[in-house]
Amino acid sequence: MKKRMLLVATLLASGTALAFHCPADMKKIDAAMSKAPALSGDKMAEVKKLRAEGETLHKAGKHQESIETLGKAMKILGI
Repeated sequence: MKKRMLLVATLLASGTALAFHCPADMKKIDAAMSKAPALSGDKMAEVKKLRAEGETLHKAGKHQESIETLGKAMKILGI
């Protein structure tokens, strides 16, 4: 019984940690975009799309998917 409770507590804690990671990534993306990076119009549009999708996933509680999506935008931006 104690092992189950520990497992549940660990899973809840890891989900919460991921939830706080998403807004930090969004802030990094926003800061990089505010500096007018040297990207083509297509790449900038892709970054904006990925950033918006990441926020939507975060709000839906899909934090791992959000982190992966935001990571794609950060990679394009070089951060």
